[in-house]
Amino acid sequence: MVHPTIARVTDRIVARSADTRGPYMDRMRAAADQGPARAHLSCSGQAHAYAAAGPDQSALATQSAGNIGIITAYNDMLSAHQPFERFPEIIRDAARAAGGTAQVAGGVPAMCDGVTQGTAGMELSLFSRDVIAMAAGVGLSHNVFDAALFLGVCDKIVPGLVIAAQAFGHLPAVFLPAGPMTSGISNDEKAQVRMKFAAGEIGRAELMAAEMAAYHGPGTCTFYGTANTNQMLMEFMGLHLPGASFVTPNTPLRDALTVEGTRRALEISHLGDSYTPVCDVLSEKAFVNGIVGLHATGGSTNLLIHLVAMARAGGIILDWQDFEELAEVTPLLARVYPNGLADVNHFHAAGGLQYLIGQLLDAGLLHEDVQTIAGQGMSLYRFEPELLSGGFHYREGPGETLNDKILRPASDPFQPTGGLKRLHGSLGVGVTKVSAVKPEHQVVEAPVRVFHDQDSVKAAYQAGEFTSDVIVVVRFQGPKANGMPELHSLTPVLANLQAKGLRVALVTDGRMSGASGKVLSAIHVCPEAVDGGAIAKLRDGDVLRVDAQAGALQIITEDVLARDPVVLDLSGNAHGQGRDLFANFRQLVQSADTGASCV
Repeated sequence: MVHPTIARVTDRIVARSADTRGPYMDRMRAAADQGPARAHLSCSGQAHAYAAAGPDQSALATQSAGNIGIITAYNDMLSAHQPFERFPEIIRDAARAAGGTAQVAGGVPAMCDGVTQGTAGMELSLFSRDVIAMAAGVGLSHNVFDAALFLGVCDKIVPGLVIAAQAFGHLPAVFLPAGPMTSGISNDEKAQVRMKFAAGEIGRAELMAAEMAAYHGPGTCTFYGTANTNQMLMEFMGLHLPGASFVTPNTPLRDALTVEGTRRALEISHLGDSYTPVCDVLSEKAFVNGIVGLHATGGSTNLLIHLVAMARAGGIILDWQDFEELAEVTPLLARVYPNGLADVNHFHAAGGLQYLIGQLLDAGLLHEDVQTIAGQGMSLYRFEPELLSGGFHYREGPGETLNDKILRPASDPFQPTGGLKRLHGSLGVGVTKVSAVKPEHQVVEAPVRVFHDQDSVKAAYQAGEFTSDVIVVVRFQGPKANGMPELHSLTPVLANLQAKGLRVALVTDGRMSGASGKVLSAIHVCPEAVDGGAIAKLRDGDVLRVDAQAGALQIITEDVLARDPVVLDLSGNAHGQGRDLFANFRQLVQSADTGASCV
């Protein structure tokens, strides 16, 4: 029996979404009723599509087998996406063995917030999600595919691919991950080195050595940031094969999962025996399951934006109140860095998603009755893959945690509620991630220091200007102002101040990231400063209260709201590092609480 709050929130989402979800599903059913798409193309059009298909030309021309369109985020500059170089050949061979075909339909950009952190390029990051969705749409628009395989991992890539998949919701869609890199130096050790560098205690050579020891090979970064939160979500929402998320790259099991994913895509295509369009997988219940997974694992705050945008692409309307109410009944079952010392490889070894999903199902905190790419029901995701002499198999996942410092049963969680909290009050609406914030740091009332970029905060820190309790306000960082870059490079500075005994918090209309943690941060504040939100009316010395326990974001100083908002010259955000190309995005983008989407 599903928990009453899970049922109530789901019913509310269904009712709220009725006017948009119904027409969306009608469009998808109409597209599905047309049957396999290639049959509707001219012979000339088909010949163009098959001209370079080599040994697959005959199968494609006779339309006797399913054809898979591959959308890939491959590039060899980013560790998480480099393993995808091998995937198309593996997929083509697997498709042929199963009686089908596969073609690379198109590529999408994949940028790394870790590389662009603190630079102008970071201002393109959030917008890249919509570019990815549009680029994937272009690839699939040729209309010669019976199913799609999506190859992507990191921060904006998976959300963008999900948005695209929903635009082609009549097609089955299987998401194939590349997996995390093997463990390097611990994430905690890396963080300590960063804090020492921020404090001027070590030089850049020592910092570089630590970073290279942490990020040392192909695969996703091993901390539990946005990229690995994405992978968790794809299992919780039924778009991955069970157990696919955290198998390391270039291993026999990873290759076997890619082969199995290809085979399954053909099975659930219009020409297969188990037609399963993605519009049926990504239901209201699937999104609720994803939000529960986000809370139970202490996942990335970025998904409070991405999940809203992903849902809206399928006519489902989520809001932050849904997240908050689900957090109140979802226990935190995982401690993965930055919420603990373990990395995702340790998490996977301790029982991983299969143990966690089983615990949540048994506690009535997940909808079991959902459609997935693996079949009907979330109970399929209790099982984990293995390779035996006889080939690829599934076995029942662990019934007990193998390390209770990393994974806990629902009956004995790390904390009784989820790791994310909605904040609201006279300053507006925002969110905070509290799974890594100690209880004594979860409420801060202090004077503010107001800044308009993160470099100014770091300069003030280096000048020794922070000597007492402070709430650092960084404004004009919202989607309309400059694309809403992450402010993750402030984490070492704020952590150092907190370590000195100061009460510290961050308030911003920008983003932090899945890597944020120990310092209380009120982020995604709406309305943003450029829209004249209350955050634009603050002055140095005004007193704010950020209360993650009560969910409050309150201006204590009187008469602040009566002031005129500060208006800032933002022309410097319009040029350089490709920003010139995104002027329309900055003008069209929606607010963070509605998904910060331009499409």
